Amino acid sequence: MRKPLPGGYQSTGVFEWNGRVTMPAPTAGDGTEQALTVSMRTQRPGGSDGSGRGSGSTREAVLRLGPAGWLYKDWEGIVYPRDKPKGFDPLPYIADFFDTVEINSSFYGPPVAKTTTSWVRRVKDHHHFRFTAKLWKRFTHERDKAWTRAEVNQVRAGFDVMMDAGKLGAVLLQFPWSFKRTEENREWLGDVVRTFNAYPLVVEVRHTSWLAPEFLSSLEEEGVGFVNIDQPRFHHSIGPSTHVTSHVGYIRVHGRNYKDWFRDKATVEQRYNYLYKPDELEPWVERAKEMATTLGTSDVFVITNNHYKGKAVANALMMKSMLTGERVPAPSGVFAAYGNVVADYVLPTEEMVETGAD
Repeated sequence: MRKPLPGGYQSTGVFEWNGRVTMPAPTAGDGTEQALTVSMRTQRPGGSDGSGRGSGSTREAVLRLGPAGWLYKDWEGIVYPRDKPKGFDPLPYIADFFDTVEINSSFYGPPVAKTTTSWVRRVKDHHHFRFTAKLWKRFTHERDKAWTRAEVNQVRAGFDVMMDAGKLGAVLLQFPWSFKRTEENREWLGDVVRTFNAYPLVVEVRHTSWLAPEFLSSLEEEGVGFVNIDQPRFHHSIGPSTHVTSHVGYIRVHGRNYKDWFRDKATVEQRYNYLYKPDELEPWVERAKEMATTLGTSDVFVITNNHYKGKAVANALMMKSMLTGERVPAPSGVFAAYGNVVADYVLPTEEMVETGAD
């Protein structure tokens, strides 16, 4: 059993418990501009099941697709023009094509309020757009000692800006394959959930030990989303699924680079160097549509994490096309690099640029 958390954070037991935490009310996007919607029946908060998903009223689930991250040197000349005009800003540029982007940098350190304020301001004209953000790895990967109140406040300072602006669609608690369903790890997860329950949380676990019915039930009871993943399958790795355990549905596709996924010396670029073929993406499009019809779901995020050389952008655009049934605009560099795979799904555009970056 871990020692009490410093700074006033006392562990209250393992995850899969009977107590409840207060989750924020679902905040569905307005569905304007590029947002994809699926008509559905939902349930009013405070229903008889106690999960905030009671009996029903009609609304629309918003399907939001986009890549993980937007600042990569290897995107130059593919996603972004190699010769950029003065004032080029990659964030609103990528928001012209997608309804969401997952913030990767927050995993390595919590963004300060000045940074998140800038992000919000730079997409203010994209009313449909929502960020999702990884939680700092201090809470998911560095588990040798309890965190402090100061570390929690660091996270909140940046995330609260996006939350208050209505631009934070989900906070991702991403745990590694080695994080198995033990009593200690269930306790750790429960502490993290209770600490950050002011945000719409989604949990990514990669080991099959977590696929216990009682774990999924606890997520639903507490309003925490389950992240459905596509990853190279290896000993007890979780496979494709369509679990929806909160008002936020979430899918992450990591690529299928079996050669490098578990190789100790593989770089991040090598692990995520994979371009999905259409027949590999089509089942995930069907899963996303199925998830969007789940009672109580307001948003379904589909994130492509195979980011090396813009492959995540190519695949996210392909999935968007599969959902709409139409070819969609794409950066001309993406078409030039991956035209043999994306040609039936995208239309290359002239370089669209935004100026006025902070």
